Amino acid sequence: MNENSILCITPYDYKGQWVFDDPEVGLVREPFVSGADVIIDKMVEQLENPADGFTLLFSTQPFPGFELELDWVRPELGGNWYVSNSLSMEGWLCPALFKYFESAPAKIYAQFKNGKRS
Repeated sequence: MNENSILCITPYDYKGQWVFDDPEVGLVREPFVSGADVIIDKMVEQLENPADGFTLLFSTQPFPGFELELDWVRPELGGNWYVSNSLSMEGWLCPALFKYFESAPAKIYAQFKNGKRS
C-alpha cells in the first residue's frame, strides 16, 4: 500500500480507451470503464494532447488545486461506484482501487494536469 497522501498515475489513450500503467503495484494498461472513462473525457478537455498521457493526482483528502471531488456511492462486482456532484456523473472504479487504498475511500479528490507518460 502506498503511504503517500497524494498519489500519481499517468493515464493515456490505448486503442480508444483510457488506461494507465503502474509497475510498482503490478498494473499494465489498466482501463477506466463504466463511466470513469467519461468523467476523464470531461476533465481533460482543456489539456494539451491528453491522449499522449496526462498526470492524474488523487487523494482521500482535499489538496491545493484539486478539481474533482468524488463521493462513494456503493460497491458492485468487486469495485465501487463514485459520483461527481459537480459533473452530475457516476463512474465505477475497479478493484485496482485496492492497490492504492485498503478500503474504498468515502471521498476521492483529483487533479488533471498536462504531462506525458515516460
